[in-house]
Amino acid sequence: MVRQKILILNGPNLNLLGTREPEIYGHQTFEQYLEVLKDKFGKELELEYFQSNSEGAMISKLHEVGFSYDGILLNAGGYTHTSIALADAVSAISTPVIEVHISNVHARESFRAHSYLSPKCKGTIIGFGLRSYDLGLYSFI
Repeated sequence: MVRQKILILNGPNLNLLGTREPEIYGHQTFEQYLEVLKDKFGKELELEYFQSNSEGAMISKLHEVGFSYDGILLNAGGYTHTSIALADAVSAISTPVIEVHISNVHARESFRAHSYLSPKCKGTIIGFGLRSYDLGLYSFI
């Protein structure tokens, strides 16, 4: 059985999970949660993780894997609401992208309700905490 290759791409400030606003994002680091995901999905999916606070590095990563991987989970953080360039990168690749958000962005500041990425993605999962990533991964099985 060939496992599907999936990239989890996290954007700015998500390297601070576990310490950043725990009332919104929880107390677990993403690296800790990634181990949970690998244990849960490791038979069906080969998971790769990349995080950057830099928009350019995220775009470069999308270009690097966007024609060879089976799927991408993208949590672009604040770039979701500001980056036309990131949306263009999602449009330019052939690998399906699922937009994920830990918090319910619609229950927060009004500017967070707009996403440049959503129209370019296969789907969007919002507001289920770190389990948003689980739900996104299920879409690739």
